[in-house]
Amino acid sequence: MSKIAIATAAVLAAGLSSAQAADLPYGGSRAPYTVYQPLNAHSWAGPYLGGNLGYAWGDVHNSATEPSGVAGGVQAGYNWQSGQFVYGLEGDIAITGADDTFASWKFSNPWFGTVRGRAGYSFDNLLVYATGGLAFGELKGERFGQSNSSTNAGWTIGAGAEFGLNQNWSAKVEYLYVDLGGSNFSITGVQNSYQFGILRVGVNYHF
Repeated sequence: MSKIAIATAAVLAAGLSSAQAADLPYGGSRAPYTVYQPLNAHSWAGPYLGGNLGYAWGDVHNSATEPSGVAGGVQAGYNWQSGQFVYGLEGDIAITGADDTFASWKFSNPWFGTVRGRAGYSFDNLLVYATGGLAFGELKGERFGQSNSSTNAGWTIGAGAEFGLNQNWSAKVEYLYVDLGGSNFSITGVQNSYQFGILRVGVNYHF
């Protein structure tokens, strides 16, 4: 009989301990987007779509022209997040008013685009990042009514900061250095290429 009483007491004690443990506050972490993201932290993970507007300035190799002007376009990307580290891919395309005339020569950059990797560090809703990858775009030359254009691929590198306004909307400021590869232009008889910097601001909607 004593063995039955001891066993019953042990079961009751185990049940009481479990009930008390269930009442304790949860001190772990939970992540709606990634298992490594702390509870209540701003999430950068997932797809996004947005627009940008900025100013580009640069120079054409083998020419005295320095095309500059307003540029604007759209971007889309996807982020992954592990703790405070954020990395992802982004693509964008923009039209520009960058042009310049020297003597009888005129060069312009009607449009350009990039496909880049991004890697950064999140201070909750502030993301600071570096970026780099492929760039492509058109360089157009004109002289005495004749024109010659070329679409080339090159590279880009830059950095930026993005601020989360809420879980869906963010604003960013970004600088890119872009080098579009060169081509031989019949109107100049030499190889011309366009290198430029662009400083722009933008907004993103995160799905």
